[in-house]
Amino acid sequence: MDKLVVHGGATLRGAINISGSKNASLPILAATLLTGEDCIIRRVPDVSDTNYMIQILSALGADVERSSGTVRATCADVSDQAPYELVRRMRASICVMGPLLARKGRCVVSLPGGCVIGDRPVDLHLRGLEALGAKIEFEGGNITLTAKDGLRGAEIDLRGTHGPTVLGTDNVMMAATLAEGITIIESAAAEPEVLDLANFLNSMGAKITGAGTRRIVIEGVKELHGVEHTVIPDRIEAGTFMAAAALAGDGVTLRRVCREHLKAITAAIEQSGHRIDFNEAGDVCTVHRNEMTQGVNLVTAPYPGYPTDMQAQMTALLATTPGISVIKDTIFPQRFMHCAELKRMGADIRVDNGTAVVHGVAQLSAAPVMASDLRASAALVLAALKAKGSTEISRLYHIDRGYELIDEKLLMLGAHVERVKDR
Repeated sequence: MDKLVVHGGATLRGAINISGSKNASLPILAATLLTGEDCIIRRVPDVSDTNYMIQILSALGADVERSSGTVRATCADVSDQAPYELVRRMRASICVMGPLLARKGRCVVSLPGGCVIGDRPVDLHLRGLEALGAKIEFEGGNITLTAKDGLRGAEIDLRGTHGPTVLGTDNVMMAATLAEGITIIESAAAEPEVLDLANFLNSMGAKITGAGTRRIVIEGVKELHGVEHTVIPDRIEAGTFMAAAALAGDGVTLRRVCREHLKAITAAIEQSGHRIDFNEAGDVCTVHRNEMTQGVNLVTAPYPGYPTDMQAQMTALLATTPGISVIKDTIFPQRFMHCAELKRMGADIRVDNGTAVVHGVAQLSAAPVMASDLRASAALVLAALKAKGSTEISRLYHIDRGYELIDEKLLMLGAHVERVKDR
């Protein structure tokens, strides 16, 4: 098992490319199950989550090749049963359910393993697929969905307790592309990753309008065909490096970003006192750290609000920002396990009922810390960049789920980091 050793105090400078979006790649890879023709997907990040999805496609019988960020998938003859051993490793594997059901009329998927950041049930996925005509049975930890007479369009409301469901929207949208008639998804997730999936499906011959809004309309078609597609930039990776540059940088440039997708993150970092300049096209930005900074109040919300996936990284930035910051996570109120580890490094944070109150301190100090989930691990890396001494971050497999070559990118910017084997 690897751990990352971060020697604090280095100043970040230079430029890096942001990878393709992990959260867009996963449902797009799953959507290749909707056709037997070749699909070519570019800028798929080389992270463990996309590797698991590729393994699931292969286990289902797809012919999948991967080379330098490009994946070619041909799902000519696939099984309708996703293997538990692979599904249990990644919650997002649940998004094979919609395309398998639509293509095969039946699918068997194990209940996926969950993240430790809180309960993320699949009931909204099942409610949507049931509305399309699927019969649902549970047995032995598996979900079996059948639609012997095919799926039929319906009006579906996907509003959940903490807002719209992204993967639930993806699942229903994929299934509805081959359903008979028109499907209307109300309270749909509006994230850029949902729009990217819709663009991919439309390129395959689907008829989807309204993606990127709260109301998506899908007119079912008889079949879909192969396509080539380039995945959007990863807005969370971009936001993470923006926070790193604000924390320990001296003019860091990020290429292959999308300004439109980063508005809430940009606003939060600028509100704390730093400056972010975008080029005219909005695909390159430079972050300028400012010594005159202040605390901010943040509330996570569904897109276009401030993303829960950037809450931990912003907490790390605000840990050494003068003043008091208040961060409330309305999406995953339990998502504050990184705070206990940041406190080991000297941060002054109090967490209560889904809200963290952060009193900025002048200096953090190195300590052995442990990653508890993907974004928490990124927060610990950011804090370690600024801390005095060498911080050892264990359970690095969490960060490898969603950040492509994060240690190499940090090295390119001048950070002093090394990946070592944990004894």
